[in-house]
Amino acid sequence: MDARLYLCAPAVDGDVLRAALRGGVDIVQLRDHVLDDDGILRAAAVFRAAADEAGALFVLNDRPDLAVACGADGVHVGQDDAAPALARAVMGPDAIVGRSTHTPAQGAEAQADDAVDYLSIGPVWATPTKPGRPGAGLEYVRWAAAGVAKPWFAIGGVDAGNVGAVIDAGAERIVVVRAILGATDPEAAAARLRASLEAVGSGHA
Repeated sequence: MDARLYLCAPAVDGDVLRAALRGGVDIVQLRDHVLDDDGILRAAAVFRAAADEAGALFVLNDRPDLAVACGADGVHVGQDDAAPALARAVMGPDAIVGRSTHTPAQGAEAQADDAVDYLSIGPVWATPTKPGRPGAGLEYVRWAAAGVAKPWFAIGGVDAGNVGAVIDAGAERIVVVRAILGATDPEAAAARLRASLEAVGSGHA
């Protein structure tokens, strides 16, 4: 997987998505726990179109069945969602299956799971998008950098002010939410984050 900058977002206007993609986002995930199934499919059409325009990837959160229905490139499953093997069975062999992990034990399990294509590592810091979940800290990022061979993304409170610390801990890829969606200029915010990742060098691609 070549993606480096991953935006996770609820249903948002297509202009916001396109701005983020212009700024350097190369994978977008629709994660919206408020919408019903029809609402998710409608929002997914916006994400799919924006991703196609940019040559980026589109992933749906939690729901392999809806991911198939909306033509997503893949699905991302949490620890309390469908098992990766089930997601793989529903999505097929060519789809992308991502897995949330919060501890080294979960990371090792996902690393060993043939159904998993990539991991998210975190939350690095506590974040309001995951209320009640404590931060796993930079130590978990360092653990992943030392021992996870699959592509992995640091997630959780990552923004322009602390992305350097995450990169210094060994991250090559990041997932963000508020760092782009909360910015007055989503394209510029994405571009700054992308520049930080690109500065790591080709050896981290």
